[in-house]
Amino acid sequence: MTKNSLQAIKDALEKVSKDDRKQIFDQLRVEFPVHALEKEWNVPAEVVLEAISRATDLTQRGLRGVIAEAAFGQTVAVPLFEQGWKDETPGGDNPFDFKLADTSGGVRIQVKNQRNEKRVPKLWRKNPDVFVVETQKTRSGKDQEGNDTRPYRFGEFDILAVCLHPSTNDWSKFVYTVGNWLLPRDTNKDLIMVFQPVALKVADDWTSDFCTVVSWFRSGRKKTIRVP
Repeated sequence: MTKNSLQAIKDALEKVSKDDRKQIFDQLRVEFPVHALEKEWNVPAEVVLEAISRATDLTQRGLRGVIAEAAFGQTVAVPLFEQGWKDETPGGDNPFDFKLADTSGGVRIQVKNQRNEKRVPKLWRKNPDVFVVETQKTRSGKDQEGNDTRPYRFGEFDILAVCLHPSTNDWSKFVYTVGNWLLPRDTNKDLIMVFQPVALKVADDWTSDFCTVVSWFRSGRKKTIRVP
């Protein structure tokens, strides 16, 4: 098809009614699925989206977390690959979502979505400049000794990446800090506290630049993020 003939089709579509364009769109959707999952599950994307819209807030929160991981992969990791980084994420159930490596070695990244409450970004102690991220595993369980497996332990991941979609409406916006800099639980200093304050402004313990947080981690500096 030539450029002129393609433009002729576009011009013709602009002249017909919205209902007619919808009929053409529906016909093309049969030929061009939005995603391979439609064929795998034998369900159109519209049904999947409708199911999500009808889901409970808890279910949607979990799905937003998955979207945040995918957004990190597409908007942060892919550009890093173009700079020479490699994806070394192992299979299985890990306490981190990505393991990315450059010539200096690998770093393990845990991706979390900024916390919402009643569809509104949660604030840290009503501080309008500081938000909250929830740092615990989605699924609860017990280990062989009967300990709760939902908390993260220090050392299980190197970098925390927080997606700021709830406050920015942009899935590509992330801030980062070093995993070992997070606040510990009062009852067990080996465990990471569930709710952590997230400073949106670039500071000495949060940054919007991935390479900066990698340098912080590799410096070996010991500290704890500031509590506003």
